[in-house]
Amino acid sequence: MRAGAARRWASIVLVFAVATGCASAVPALVSVPALVEGVARPVPAESLTVADRGVGPGSVISAETMPNLPWTVTRTGLNAVRVVYRSTRSGDGAETEVSGSVFTPAGEAPEGGWPVISFGHGTTGIESACAPSVRRDLMGLSALAAGYTQAGYAVAITDYQGLGHTEVHPYLDNQTAGYNMIDAVRALQHVLPGVSSRWAAFGGSQGGGAAWAANELAASYAPELDLVGSASLTPSANMVGLVDKAQDGALTADQAPLMQWLLESLARVHPDLDLDDYRRGSVAQDWDALTGCTQDKAAARTEAAARIGTYDFAPASEDSADRLRNLLSRMSVPQSQASAPMLVVYGDADTYIDVQWTDAALVEACARGGVVTIDRQQGKGHGDVDGDAVNQWIGERFAGDPVANDCS
Repeated sequence: MRAGAARRWASIVLVFAVATGCASAVPALVSVPALVEGVARPVPAESLTVADRGVGPGSVISAETMPNLPWTVTRTGLNAVRVVYRSTRSGDGAETEVSGSVFTPAGEAPEGGWPVISFGHGTTGIESACAPSVRRDLMGLSALAAGYTQAGYAVAITDYQGLGHTEVHPYLDNQTAGYNMIDAVRALQHVLPGVSSRWAAFGGSQGGGAAWAANELAASYAPELDLVGSASLTPSANMVGLVDKAQDGALTADQAPLMQWLLESLARVHPDLDLDDYRRGSVAQDWDALTGCTQDKAAARTEAAARIGTYDFAPASEDSADRLRNLLSRMSVPQSQASAPMLVVYGDADTYIDVQWTDAALVEACARGGVVTIDRQQGKGHGDVDGDAVNQWIGERFAGDPVANDCS
């Protein structure tokens, strides 16, 4: 894919990326309406035959066409498939099953195949019903897929483990989400023809941390794939600081509901974690309401969030606080040297992810030998960062252009 093509579509695609990928760490709650019948773009039947697909990360368990995408997307001409594929869980390295959606442009692939964008979406919730692939418009991401395919890219959008399929969603576990992003590329290669091994990771908020982790994991986990770079907008790189803020009664109004999703997710992953060590007051009473992510629970969640008290998430003891710090640290980035160049875009007025946390993560990434382009924007928050340079930067990585290294 030429850099010029990416530039031509940059303004269109970026609107989709910012609106759906990183507008907030706790977005507007969503519904899962019944899908209406639409127009399917034919996908070769042999591409969806998953028998004898093999085993291991990225191998496909099931695949189905997506005839119900909005007409404004299908008219652009693209192949669209919802997949369930195998991936890896962080920590113990266990095999997992993950859902997602994959796309290629219409027509004949260029020599070497369609280059790939693996996109990591922002927070949608922690329940299975919160997955983009269960929505007719993929929570807005179908437009992003259409924009990138028109620009000549194949696209892989993971739901992340536990969203849209079985198992628990490990919320803000960058390592697991990074594996999911990489294996979505492998799944894409399995079900649709003409896909290149060259790929870039791109995500916002939760997806920004996932794209960062995918970069670090890529060289050792997927050496057969050629990662050209990763772009992270307002990434949830390291959220350990939430513990100190909870102890000090300093969580922002945006961080408090996020803390509830994080704790509930951790308790599902670690059944021995006693939630009563981290909740009290109205939070303890409203716990189930705060967990919801669908439209029918939106009003109750909004009301419950407004009642959260200053110290409602304060750990019961220093031991409880230390355990939470340890769990969050394992989920953070960086953990190792980046495999390819990184772009990180964030603002110094972010009320979800404190700017000092991102600053520190970048210092460590540089110390580990990463090549990082840093765009730290004054006065910008979580959803209003200027990402105009993202698609140009991605196009330049595919073109092999020199990259600015702000670590040096």
